[in-house]
Amino acid sequence: VQLQASGGGLAQAGGSLRLSCTASGNFFSINTMGWYRQAPGKEREMVAVLNGIVSGGGTADYADSVKGRFTLSRDNARNTIYLQMNNLKPEDTAVYYCAAGNGIILSSLNRAGAYTYWGQGTLVTVSS
Repeated sequence: VQLQASGGGLAQAGGSLRLSCTASGNFFSINTMGWYRQAPGKEREMVAVLNGIVSGGGTADYADSVKGRFTLSRDNARNTIYLQMNNLKPEDTAVYYCAAGNGIILSSLNRAGAYTYWGQGTLVTVSS
């Protein structure tokens, strides 16, 4: 499985950006797909992930810091997930990574090490 992320860029505080991540290869080998981010000098952290990516079921799980501002959605016909980011804040500045895996238990969704596949990262910069 290869993950191709796009959509990063520069936004002002309060603005919006949308990230996309398209999976190629054996899409049916993954069950969980979502976004992590890593700011300079910080550890990679979960932003939003979605279980049941192929089955169509499941719900998205969000980091507390983005709840109510970010929305994760999917388009299974395009093997693509989207992260709509609204009301951006300077602290959202980071490199955002698309991640995917299979067999990840719920308690491990927020562990980067639980994911097998990673995209190349896309930079999001939010100015104040």
